[in-house]
Amino acid sequence: MHFTPSLVAAVGLAAVGQVSAKPCPNPAAGLKPIKQIELGPRPYYLVDNMEDGPLKSMLDSCKEMKMKPSTFSIAHRGGGPLQFPEHSRESNLAGARMGAGVLECDVAFTKDLELVCRHSQCDLHTTTNIVNIPELNKKCTTPFQPAANGKPATAKCCTSDITLAEFKSLCSKMDAFNASATTPADYLKGTSNWRTDLYNTCGTTLSLKEHIAMTEALGLQFTPELKTPEVPMPFKGHYTQEKYAQQFIDTFKEAGISPSRVWAQSFLYDDILYWLKHEPKFAKQAMYLDEIADFSGMDAAVKNLTQYHADGVKIVAPPLPYLVTSKNGKIVPSEYAKKANKLGLKIITWSLERSGPIAGVHANGDYYYSSIQDIVTRDGDIYNLVDVLARQVGVLGMFSDWSATVTYYANCFGLGL
Repeated sequence: MHFTPSLVAAVGLAAVGQVSAKPCPNPAAGLKPIKQIELGPRPYYLVDNMEDGPLKSMLDSCKEMKMKPSTFSIAHRGGGPLQFPEHSRESNLAGARMGAGVLECDVAFTKDLELVCRHSQCDLHTTTNIVNIPELNKKCTTPFQPAANGKPATAKCCTSDITLAEFKSLCSKMDAFNASATTPADYLKGTSNWRTDLYNTCGTTLSLKEHIAMTEALGLQFTPELKTPEVPMPFKGHYTQEKYAQQFIDTFKEAGISPSRVWAQSFLYDDILYWLKHEPKFAKQAMYLDEIADFSGMDAAVKNLTQYHADGVKIVAPPLPYLVTSKNGKIVPSEYAKKANKLGLKIITWSLERSGPIAGVHANGDYYYSSIQDIVTRDGDIYNLVDVLARQVGVLGMFSDWSATVTYYANCFGLGL
């Protein structure tokens, strides 16, 4: 999903720098479908924080409901990165426990052309402890360089810099870094103060095959994203974008996964076109992650929807602010949402619970609330946004960094159960 710059506050995460990287056991071992869904206190806090009205009354009436998994609740980066290292086994299990019916693995490739779960091909320096492992740090595209002479600390480490075995030796951590760091251990710090390092010790990294096995064992659906490469393609002179896109699909075929359970994603429109031509069964639920308005403006984004429909695209997946706007103090569907619905395009959106306390969002702005910043003032307003997206825009599902929030709403309104 959308890249959020890493935070630079020098707090927390000393533990990751001290943990010895080591191979982890089979992530799918012992797993089975979760029958007892547990949401924790956050959804109930959000309901209590809402302004009085019909929506609050409806959501309040569901507080004693026995919760079920919902495909409306899509686990962003595993579903638990509000508290757990993203794309880790631990984040995925948290998302599943909170009722996410669909688990995400953002897919990048390693030096030996194996597929792994990572939000970006080149984010290992902020999402793992790689810079604190000398023998792997030196393999990075840009090994760690300490802050000096008024310049920030730097590093750039890509999945394509290392092998699958080396990737599996890493600890997953919160996506953050300390720009003032003078040592690799200090560089691993920087977690936002509204997240937590309580579970940020040594998250288990996952290959795509492991993620598939884990999700299958849990009885859930899959939403893999083919990450756009940050290295020149063809990689190594022969690994083309088309081979990458095909390997991505073949991994699910080899695991015996039905296309009806796979919601493939890509920001690269050519990937969607490739699947439409070569993998039409998987393309039926492939979603184009549309962020064109960030570069060309909303008018262009609305206009492009007609071309997507003509090309055979079935699902568009824009970020939250593309789908809503404010009018007379209310959250209402945007022109983008109206046009997509008129064309018969299905919609999935991203990413809830990625923005911190709403009071700060209202005061300082935030990408995911940029179209409604003026009218969101309290945490309970999150459910006002969810409600408009669900009942007025008609989205099929929502990615969230804390799956419980969407799961609660979905159960209350009977979505995706």
